[in-house]
Amino acid sequence: MTENAARFEDPSAEVLAEAAAAFGLLASSARLHLMWALSQAESDVTHLAARVGGALPAVSQHLAKLKLAGLVRSRREGRRQVYYIDDPDVVTLVRVMVGQLTARSHHAATPVRGLRRTGG
Repeated sequence: MTENAARFEDPSAEVLAEAAAAFGLLASSARLHLMWALSQAESDVTHLAARVGGALPAVSQHLAKLKLAGLVRSRREGRRQVYYIDDPDVVTLVRVMVGQLTARSHHAATPVRGLRRTGG
C-alpha cells in the first residue's frame, strides 16, 4: 500500500452514516443559509431569523437540529443564546461550497439551479 493509499482508507460505516446525516441536514436551504450566516459571524436567533428571513420558531428548530448534529454550538450571554460554528473545517466546507456555486452562477451561462435536474 502506498503512503497516499494509507492516508485515504475507507471510513467506517458509522462515520459514513454520520457524514450522510450531516450532509442531509445541510441539504435544507434554510439550514444551509443559517450555516452560511454563522460562518460569517456568531449571532443570536433573533438576528439570524431577520438575516435569513425566517420565522423565529422555525429558525430555532433548525438551529436545534444543527446543534444536535454537532454542526453549531451555543452559549448563553445574559438572556440571549448566541450560536456559532466551533469547527473551522465546517466553516471552510460551507464557505467553499456556497462560494464555488455563487461564482459559477455569476460566470456561467447556465444558472446553478441546473444541478437539481441531475438529481444532485
